[in-house]
Amino acid sequence: MSSAHYRIIQCRALTGPDALAVAHEPARRPGPGEVRVAVRAAGVNYPDLLMTRGAYQLRLEPPFTPGMEVAGEVLDTGAGVTQVHPGERVIALMRHGGYAEEVVVPEAAVVRLPETFNYEHGAAFHVATRTAWHALVDRAGLARGETLLVLGATGGVGLAAVELASLLGARVIAVGSSDDKLAAARERGAEAVVNYRTQDLQQAVAACGSGVVDVVYDPVGGDLSRASTGLLAPGGRMLIIGFASGDIPAFPADHARQHGYTLLGVRAGEAGRRDPARAREGLQALLAFAGQGHLKPRIHARYPLVRAAEALHALEQRSVVGRIVLIP
Repeated sequence: MSSAHYRIIQCRALTGPDALAVAHEPARRPGPGEVRVAVRAAGVNYPDLLMTRGAYQLRLEPPFTPGMEVAGEVLDTGAGVTQVHPGERVIALMRHGGYAEEVVVPEAAVVRLPETFNYEHGAAFHVATRTAWHALVDRAGLARGETLLVLGATGGVGLAAVELASLLGARVIAVGSSDDKLAAARERGAEAVVNYRTQDLQQAVAACGSGVVDVVYDPVGGDLSRASTGLLAPGGRMLIIGFASGDIPAFPADHARQHGYTLLGVRAGEAGRRDPARAREGLQALLAFAGQGHLKPRIHARYPLVRAAEALHALEQRSVVGRIVLIP
């Protein structure tokens, strides 16, 4: 294949990760306001997995390329681009298309890679931390001194929430499936941890203090989600991030009414499209933390780009502590 082409990963049917295959795309120069980036690492996110099954809110018809975030080097820029220049290290954000050796994105979708990050950190940074920021700050208004319960605390979005909440001055209780995995949550600032396989959730939280929490951060769903509503204090907030367990729970409305808690849906990407200015403010706050050495993603595994299907299967098995990246 000539240098006028580059490799991409295409989803060719909505049947899951095994429908991914290598394809080639003709290289193109960026148009006005666009930036072309040589991808050095691509983040692997749960929505990528859902997209391969047509189960995400953004339903794409095959063939398409998954991938919501990459990090790499600017190759060239189109007319009117002033914020970045060829040779600079950047993070590029998109709704899909990141599983590739190159991407072309609008200038507004590119930010400089923090000096403290390598390409792998950059490729795994934005989706998880932006979700955590939107949930904890924009939606829940998490206050210093409040107690946050993080379900699925050892996954990418869970660890991001643990660390961000700790930086914001909250007390964090992390919930996960094994003591080994939960050690990573302690490293990120969790004051207490709960192994739901060996401990009763309500009893374990009670042993941590008052027995109630102010906010629940839930990317898991299922039985843990339902059980955690019984731990919310009056005025508590239940943040519904996603359903990694595959079980979308139903919440009795009268239980929320009687106990005085609020159910809050979280869609960070959609919120950013509705209110770009607020999303930029959040991103700048996150980059400021990153510049101080915080919020550096924990990289669990690295896969070659051509093994993207294996990476998504690993994510689906919920064995990942932190993040997975693809290396073109």
